[in-house]
Amino acid sequence: MRKPLAIAAANVRRLMRDRSNIFFVLVLPLGIIIIIGSLFGGSFEPIVGVYNDDGGPFSAELTAALEATDGIEVRTFDSEDDLVGDVERGDVAAGLVIPADYESALRSGGTATVQFAARPDGTGQELQAAVTGIVSRQGQLIKAARFASGATGVDFDDALIRAQQLQAALPRTTVETEVLGEAVFGDSPGQFDTGAATQLVLFMFLTGLVGAAALIQTRNYGVSRRMLSTPTSSRQIVLGEALGRFGVVMLQGLYIMGATWLMFRVSWGEPLGAAAVVVLFAAAAAGAAMLIGSVFDNDQQVGGIGVVAGIGLAALGGSMIPLEFYSDTMYTIAHATPHAWANEAFADMVRRDAGFVDILPQLGALAAFAVVLLALASWRLRAAIVK
Repeated sequence: MRKPLAIAAANVRRLMRDRSNIFFVLVLPLGIIIIIGSLFGGSFEPIVGVYNDDGGPFSAELTAALEATDGIEVRTFDSEDDLVGDVERGDVAAGLVIPADYESALRSGGTATVQFAARPDGTGQELQAAVTGIVSRQGQLIKAARFASGATGVDFDDALIRAQQLQAALPRTTVETEVLGEAVFGDSPGQFDTGAATQLVLFMFLTGLVGAAALIQTRNYGVSRRMLSTPTSSRQIVLGEALGRFGVVMLQGLYIMGATWLMFRVSWGEPLGAAAVVVLFAAAAAGAAMLIGSVFDNDQQVGGIGVVAGIGLAALGGSMIPLEFYSDTMYTIAHATPHAWANEAFADMVRRDAGFVDILPQLGALAAFAVVLLALASWRLRAAIVK
């Protein structure tokens, strides 16, 4: 077993010594995950930032009304610059600045101006309407209290309390929503969760196929024949190359999982289930890489074929468009790829809280892909190195 492990270690070292892999294997996957998460990821509950420069009861009531609004998350800021900066970067969907004279202006019968900032998109416009409604309701109460205080001579605060009581007693219009059918994505995933899983599947397989060029170089440069001239059997060479391909793909997968968890706290679902999916998918990718590396003789040709095949299979298998949006026919066709089974398993674990037992059908399919591809690749590679 020592010789196959030595061959496998040599393949992994070859990957790490190639400087171009620093970008394509380490930087590019995270960059695409960040782009997908920034554009399409995250929950559907927008965040409204609030900078309260007043600190009085009226501004506190305004903030509390925002926090009590369904579908809006409120985040407080310590400065206006920080709030505006986060709005510009898209970290919050909108921002509300309450001026320092908010309380005094409203109590004296003057006008207080709150500032609203949002990105020029549909979400910003919807939030502006919601915030405007909340501010208007508070303004109407204060106007009513001011009118009652002037007309009857009662204290303004007492009139305001009475206005709030009357408003609470007024009949309200209740809007009820009902979700028909099953939600496509279940509970809202984290911002980068969905993109991380699909890109993990894409890049693991792509790295394996492109890395098949190294296997062709090993054959063309006579390394395999020189190993056969030593006390190393063809079976040991095949096993070592298989472990090498598996190690390269696993290194890619573990890097993406670890980096996204540390940087974005991406949820990968149940650890045992996620580990099983990655291991079996890596074995399938290793088998595919060995197969094309033993069939073709031109490493430059395999590089191009690997990129096209890797991206094409990933697109068909749900790494570009979620499988939930496929037609019944395309859904069935997609499952001719290991990508679809891996993406489906991650989707069930990340978006629908499935466990290891729940994804056993997907794991069984991935295991079948791995066994068939590794068996075919081992047979073809052995024939190629002993001819």
